[in-house]
Amino acid sequence: MAKPTVIVVGADKGGVGKTTVSRTLLDYFTAHHVPTRAFDTEAPKGTLKRFHSDVTDIVDVTQVADQMRIFDTLSDSSVTVIDVRAGLLSPTLRSLRDIGFLDSVKKGQLNFLVFHILGSSIASLNEIEDTSTFVADGKYYLVKNFINNTNFFEWDQATHSSYFKKHKEAVEITIPKLNEMAFEQVEVSSVPFLTFVANKGTKGEAANYSFVLRGYVRHWLSNVWGEYDRIRLNDVIASAGAGAAAAVGGGGPAGAARVQVVRS
Repeated sequence: MAKPTVIVVGADKGGVGKTTVSRTLLDYFTAHHVPTRAFDTEAPKGTLKRFHSDVTDIVDVTQVADQMRIFDTLSDSSVTVIDVRAGLLSPTLRSLRDIGFLDSVKKGQLNFLVFHILGSSIASLNEIEDTSTFVADGKYYLVKNFINNTNFFEWDQATHSSYFKKHKEAVEITIPKLNEMAFEQVEVSSVPFLTFVANKGTKGEAANYSFVLRGYVRHWLSNVWGEYDRIRLNDVIASAGAGAAAAVGGGGPAGAARVQVVRS
């Protein structure tokens, strides 16, 4: 069995779309047949669990008992995705250091990835300095989520470079903007993006979603997965998965994932 992979998705700033990114990751791993579980730290209600209830548990990551639920059972699944609520990214990473998790990563016993979802403010970008210190032996991704049509200070190259070029170990990922109506329709449907594209309901029953909105979601999800292929995320899961699912075409940077409509 491949060594367990832990993916932390979060930011200290709120409203940057971290749960949206977690949802795309779970869809990506589902399509690649990779055993994946998730923990939603938006206790007690949970946001991620509303869309991926079959693989998601709600936890309070600040509590030792719930930390044990996550990290004492890593071998139960190939991939563990932890969706960290706003304000808890730095405290969570400090806890991983204190319990010896980062030491295990350094010894090569675990794969560790951090998807740091960035906002468009200087305050959000200032998080990079603190967060990067915890990921020296893992993989650190700076995720530009264009939910607000921001430019991330690319118009000011001095400011942009001071944040994005300083940490050479970090890899940038771009999450494009999804059409607002399409996003809202998925929200109302309370299903994963992949299920929405397949025109299925919460229990797998045939649905009647808009063909147009499904097309927007399919195109957007394909672009997101193309980014995951570009950073070779599939290398992390290759030994655990039996290959891409029928819902995905191609592989690697030259063949970015293409989400097909499953007709019902």
